[in-house]
Amino acid sequence: MLLSLDTSTLTLSLALVEAGGALKAEAVYGPPTRQSELLPEAVKEFLSAQGTSLEKLDGFLVGLGPGSFTGLRIGLATVKGFAYALHKPVAGASSLAAAALDGPEGVPLFALAEARKGEVYLGQFVRQGTALEAFGPEVAMPVAEAGKKVSETRGAVALGPGVAAYQGALLAAGAKAEQLLDAAPFPRAANLGHLVSAPAALELPALFSLEPRYVMGSGAENNPKFPAPAGPEPTARLKGETE
Repeated sequence: MLLSLDTSTLTLSLALVEAGGALKAEAVYGPPTRQSELLPEAVKEFLSAQGTSLEKLDGFLVGLGPGSFTGLRIGLATVKGFAYALHKPVAGASSLAAAALDGPEGVPLFALAEARKGEVYLGQFVRQGTALEAFGPEVAMPVAEAGKKVSETRGAVALGPGVAAYQGALLAAGAKAEQLLDAAPFPRAANLGHLVSAPAALELPALFSLEPRYVMGSGAENNPKFPAPAGPEPTARLKGETE
């Protein structure tokens, strides 16, 4: 039994899943309460309502984003703390992919999440059952460019938290109303179980190296007023450059 958690948006999504993805229970804790105020007490309450506890779990799944920088750090730090303290395995998967699993089958799916300054994160998938195939990388781009991409891709639909946030801008860029789905207003933690296989045992190097899919650098990393920290360049942590 695995606890699955996604904090890539302002909504906290929790799920209890079996290895392989079968859903046992799920819960949603929405804004205005912040993730930092919800965790880890919400996890304790959720598990208690299902008659279990952290100690009885076999491992953890976590959404890696892209999405809210702060939310991702809070969620991943919480899961890492649980895993390290209890010596339980942990695995992560794309939050955009989790959102895409709520879309229709057999058509191009553009999963969108809010970025910043008029941009969205975009994942490109085709779903068959509970399996996803990516037909392009996860990227950040202006909303207008995303709307044009959706409009120019035959049979494509867009979904995810970025659709509700930027519906007007996406329509203005050429996307049609029927291409913008109101599904997946946040990535469901329940879907993460279909995207990744939980490791059989805790591996500390893997735990310590697990980081969010930032896709772009944070504001602090891009601020010229602050010197670069010691160690690897921040861009080395961006998705695609370590794979």
